[in-house]
Amino acid sequence: MIAPPHRLVVPTTARPSEPAADGRAVVVGGSLQRDLFRLGVVPCAAVALALTAWFTHSRLDTLEGAFNAEGQAVARQVAAMSDLSLYAGDLPALQNVANAAQRGGQVTRVEISNSAGVYVTAGSKAAPVGHLRMFTAPVTLREASRASAFAPEGATAAGDKPIGLVQVFRDTTGYARERTRSLMAGIGIAMIALIAAWAWVRHTARAVAQPLRRISRTVAALEAGRFEARCNVVARGAKAPADGEDDDARRVQHEFAHLAHDINRLAERLQRNRQQSEEQVRAATAVALQRMAEAEQASLSRARFLAAASHDLRQPLHAMGLFIDGLLPTASEAQRPAVLRLQEGAGFMSLLLDDLLEISRLDAQVLTPAIGNVSLAMLFDQLGAQHAARAASLQVRLVWRDGGLAVRSDPALLLRIIGNLVGNAITHTGAEGTVLVAARRRAGQVRIEVRDNGVGIAPIHQARIFEEFYQVANTERDRRQGFGLGLAICARIAALLGTRIGLRSALQAGSTFSLELPEADPRDVQRPSPAPVASSPLAGLRCLVVDDDPAILDATRALLEQWDCEVECVASGSEAMRRLAAPEVHFDVLLCDLQLADAEDGMEVIEAARRLQPDALAVLVSGATGPEVLQRLRQGGVLLLTKPVAPAKLRALLSTRRAGRTG
Repeated sequence: MIAPPHRLVVPTTARPSEPAADGRAVVVGGSLQRDLFRLGVVPCAAVALALTAWFTHSRLDTLEGAFNAEGQAVARQVAAMSDLSLYAGDLPALQNVANAAQRGGQVTRVEISNSAGVYVTAGSKAAPVGHLRMFTAPVTLREASRASAFAPEGATAAGDKPIGLVQVFRDTTGYARERTRSLMAGIGIAMIALIAAWAWVRHTARAVAQPLRRISRTVAALEAGRFEARCNVVARGAKAPADGEDDDARRVQHEFAHLAHDINRLAERLQRNRQQSEEQVRAATAVALQRMAEAEQASLSRARFLAAASHDLRQPLHAMGLFIDGLLPTASEAQRPAVLRLQEGAGFMSLLLDDLLEISRLDAQVLTPAIGNVSLAMLFDQLGAQHAARAASLQVRLVWRDGGLAVRSDPALLLRIIGNLVGNAITHTGAEGTVLVAARRRAGQVRIEVRDNGVGIAPIHQARIFEEFYQVANTERDRRQGFGLGLAICARIAALLGTRIGLRSALQAGSTFSLELPEADPRDVQRPSPAPVASSPLAGLRCLVVDDDPAILDATRALLEQWDCEVECVASGSEAMRRLAAPEVHFDVLLCDLQLADAEDGMEVIEAARRLQPDALAVLVSGATGPEVLQRLRQGGVLLLTKPVAPAKLRALLSTRRAGRTG
């Protein structure tokens, strides 16, 4: 049987239909033993039935011929014996011939007659007509009987013309029984042949199917990953290692033994390969775990370093900034350039620490975005006011297209992301370039794009520009071009807002940064609150400063007294709480460090100030940037100034306090 193209007919014992490895269908039949049995029995049965039918038919033809020949011989014999008697009309003699023929037992009835009216019969008429078969023979005169001397008076010469007719009847009952016995014998022989063929084919099928079942089970075990499975199939005449197996299963063809041996070798190779693979996987896993542990340790070390460096560096940097701002108004013309350089250096250090703090806060997930409806027109107006002067100085054309759209986002964080992207685009566009900031609707989202026609970014750098401290065009690490943290911070903020920053760029073809945000109805955007009243002078503002660093206390005192504030400085939290509890003392502002000497906690001072003097503005000043600290401050709702505090930021905060009091 030839299977149709792309289909494979596989008789098997256990497996259902399943797709082949190359995608072609595999039609799975029934039992292999049943198929082999069918293939063996059908030809044997056909041959046995054909031979039995042929021999039975020959036997029946022989019986038929013998029965007819015997009846015809009796009829001829009676005709030969009755010619003279019939010719002479001797009825007694004819009767004797008929009786003798009937008594011979070969015929049941005999009739002799002629055209002259002679009729002699012998035998019974009781037998059914359907069980009788008639045989006839003509009665003719023999040569010796033709002499006219012996002819009766009036007789003529007979010649070859019949002078009468003999009819003998034979009973077919015995013949039918013989035919039936012959048929039954043929059927019996056919059944014996079929049974013998069935037994032989069954024996052969079992001898073939049993090793194939073992091979199939072994292959299935290998497919399931049990590579220790083996085929217990041996060659003809050998003994299987397992006890209790019959001889048929142990005496199989050498081909199956060779196939089983090949499968066993394959299983051994697979087992060795799996052991090697497992060893390699274990080794690779151990290396990966070690590297993960090293990476986690490095991350923890970086976090600890950032926290420690932020706190330890912000303390002197904060004091340095205060001292520099205090020296600047009184510096001479010769001293002023050096003081300005010191101020610039302190400013760069402050920016770097601020960026590190921002990344630490984002990694600590202490920022919770305040999602609302943001008008892109107002957002672009703010960005235009921030970057217009710098763009004009670099001869870069800024184009804003808000499309009258609004988005759902945190306005401050979104302003930070787009502002950083616009600033980078202005930097890398070049003179007489163009930066386009556009928004367009896209399937229920608003896509904001920042495009420039600058030098572009090579594909090799595009995957790394969002990493910390990675800058494409600042190999000299010029701090005036930034520190390489802006895009890293923007990527983290975008993830916090539930989006991501996309990039499409090519060398000399410009760059396009984009992000998608949910669309909002511009009519639902709240108008900004009116601008606060102008800051009033700080003269007479009573301030309590708490810090365990004498340099910071001296610098803060000098700066605040320069602003005509009334300043009182203490070095411990217990002393600060005593001053806050004094009934005759009232403070407008409390500036307290977080980590004080003798393991005192600035949060306790803040809580005491809220309880003892609730009208005072309690501000926590700290250089700590660890995730635990930031989480704690956020949960406590504490107003935080991160060291080093820019004097302008501190003055703006105190000015709002003074404005609140005068209002």
